[in-house]
Amino acid sequence: MISVAARLLEMHPQTLRKYEREGLIAPSRTTGNLRLYSDRDIERLRQVKYLVEERGLNLAGVQLALELTHRLRDVRSRCDGHDGFRRDMDAVLSLLGIGNDPAGQDRTG
Repeated sequence: MISVAARLLEMHPQTLRKYEREGLIAPSRTTGNLRLYSDRDIERLRQVKYLVEERGLNLAGVQLALELTHRLRDVRSRCDGHDGFRRDMDAVLSLLGIGNDPAGQDRTG
């Protein structure tokens, strides 16, 4: 629910609604039309927050960064056996606010 997501992210619920209107996030809805945020939604919102607050991007820049992140993840997933290239991709993804778990899998899916 939006109140839980807002608390987890330390963001105002209105900000989450704005990000939804801008197309940065698309939470699922209950039959009663309540927003339900998945773990992946929360991680994406964490990335948005990082890009806005730490990198100073506007929402158009955030949208571009999210699209770039998606494409980089796709390329990265196809570079098994190329450890140097994978490390370079990980470094670029870290600039976009994406971290990796110890197994080398993206936290944000």
